[in-house]
Amino acid sequence: MGKINGCLKCLFIFFNVIYAILGCVLVYGTARATIYSHQLSAVGGPGLGWAWVFAIGMLGISCLGIYAACSEKALMLKIFAGFMGVGMIIMLIFGIIMAVTRNKVQDAFMTLTSEYVKPILEDEEMRTMLQAIQEAVQCCGVASAEDWGNEIPESCRCSRSSYSSYGLGYGQCKSKPQGFKGPDSIHAQTCSDFIYMYVDLAFKVALGFFFGFAVTALLGLLISLLMIHQVKRHDGAGGSSLAMKGY
Repeated sequence: MGKINGCLKCLFIFFNVIYAILGCVLVYGTARATIYSHQLSAVGGPGLGWAWVFAIGMLGISCLGIYAACSEKALMLKIFAGFMGVGMIIMLIFGIIMAVTRNKVQDAFMTLTSEYVKPILEDEEMRTMLQAIQEAVQCCGVASAEDWGNEIPESCRCSRSSYSSYGLGYGQCKSKPQGFKGPDSIHAQTCSDFIYMYVDLAFKVALGFFFGFAVTALLGLLISLLMIHQVKRHDGAGGSSLAMKGY
């Protein structure tokens, strides 16, 4: 018979396996997001250094939890409980940082200028992405049509004044700025509101993610403390039994 309740042990291992898989997914996602780290920094987004720490830390701590439960060693469970306590605090800190960063990004989008956007559009992949958004949403530029320099692309062309399915104002037309090349009639609405809608959604998901993990870390801490108690009680009972036999 094991030192820890079988159902509790299996449940503990199961959730640690789930988080280990999630850690692997986060490592992969962070590696993919590294491609866009420059663009994220340009609009006030956070760096990816902490994302690497978080992803690798989740994977490592989950593996530690699996080993601690399987070995039923009090020391390993204590180390895991310590990580859960620290992790809970870190998740709360990350959640607060993410909330502050969200406000900074919102302010950056509200005060966007073409001079701010033009360096981002020097990246060919970002230019292609923005043109695809312009065609789908019926908008032009991020801050304004001047984001494209002297030559406005065909994706900004507006053939008629209408409303887009993305909201009021999208699909309306206006004349191109004086001295610019490109279509004579372009979309009046910029793409900043549409882009920020998805950026803000990502921040909301991240906030739920961090605060949700803070609660999960608290539960992990409580369960690991319960398992430590069971291990100590089993070891204490075994020691008393041996003492009685010796007597």
